[in-house]
Amino acid sequence: MTDEKGPAETQRAHWQDTYTAHPGMYGERPSGPAVHAAAVFRAAGAHDVLELGAGHGRDALFFAREGFTVRAVDFSDTGLDQLRDAARARNVTERITTLVHDVRDPLPLPDDSVDAVFAHMLLCMALSTTAIHGLVGEVRRVLRPGGVFVYTVRQTGDAHYGAGLAHGDDIYEHGGFAVHFFPRHLVDELAGGWTLEEVFPFEEGELPRRLWRVTQRAPG
Repeated sequence: MTDEKGPAETQRAHWQDTYTAHPGMYGERPSGPAVHAAAVFRAAGAHDVLELGAGHGRDALFFAREGFTVRAVDFSDTGLDQLRDAARARNVTERITTLVHDVRDPLPLPDDSVDAVFAHMLLCMALSTTAIHGLVGEVRRVLRPGGVFVYTVRQTGDAHYGAGLAHGDDIYEHGGFAVHFFPRHLVDELAGGWTLEEVFPFEEGELPRRLWRVTQRAPG
């Protein structure tokens, strides 16, 4: 693990406790961004998907049911245990592999080894701007030429931005969950060297949370 300090150091334990207390906390239905991403990946001719921040697996299971081979990555082994149990119950174990990994470290995958990458609100967890840039660089490394990356992040127009416990670097903590809120210029910076295909604003949840859904393509 890197030497980077801050709220990220405490988030693994918080998520472990949360998944233990609330198994399958996000339900079985896939997220809206995952449904969108599956259509984008299919149109791009993708066969295998890397999901970063898979949690207990509602989206990974959806991708598997849609016929993709899925590598599901999360730093919570509790969440991934629940994903594996659900995969067995739904007879899709042959399509899903899991990996416990902290995304502040390099992805343990070869160059040019996946067709598509999906990350729903993983980039806006308690990661520094430097760590986010490093992770997007790793995503580009493991994507095959022309591969597609779809991710979502909470934006600075969100009601929680600027409220709660401030950690600096646009990171604010509410109820134990630390979030890095994205200004639009950060989205554009992360697309440097990529083809930025879409930045779509949307809302999710009861607050509601305000997010961007970003689709970008690696050089072909």
